[in-house]
Amino acid sequence: MADAITATPARVTPELRARLQKRFSTPELVELAAATAWENYRARWNRVFGFESEGFYKEGKR
Repeated sequence: MADAITATPARVTPELRARLQKRFSTPELVELAAATAWENYRARWNRVFGFESEGFYKEGKR
């Protein structure tokens, strides 16, 4: 779902919507879509202003 709604343009097909509705309630889908859209917004905002990672996470380290 995240890939579908963060694509430009969004690609949420009727088939994908039907699969999601079988697994999640309407309130859960609203929350999931809102959280995904918010993170997509933040990622695009960061790119516009050139914000980069603060380095808190290092690849390969846990």
